[in-house]
Amino acid sequence: MKKAMLIGKSGSGKTTLIQLLSSEKIRYNKTQAMEYYPEFIDTPGEYIESRRYYSAIISSVDQCENMVLVQSATDQDSVFPPNFAKTFNQNILGVITKIDKDSAKIEEAEKILQRAGVNKIFEISSITKKGLAELKKYLKIK
Repeated sequence: MKKAMLIGKSGSGKTTLIQLLSSEKIRYNKTQAMEYYPEFIDTPGEYIESRRYYSAIISSVDQCENMVLVQSATDQDSVFPPNFAKTFNQNILGVITKIDKDSAKIEEAEKILQRAGVNKIFEISSITKKGLAELKKYLKIK
């Protein structure tokens, strides 16, 4: 498997998702710069929140087969421009995180990802691990 790049707003759960998919212990920390894992590239939320950082995404995405747009079910603001996914040649998928929170609005998060151009969407809970096995299988992670 080539790497998968995770892109999403600060606090959307990108690093936690990587830790879950990599079977690592969950450590909550703020990603300050791109972090390279054996199967992933973790991007700081600022890279999608500010257009001036788009070049960092574009210059690194060629190392990836998959691009994962991460949207928290508790955040109804979109940082993804309409049809953002169509900018890239990679396989684009969406992940909705924090689906088990009381304030989760999964359908709204799904609409945000669909507007961004994502067709394949996974719903993930870091607490119950719901959806994790399906995502691992899709990304061909052992």
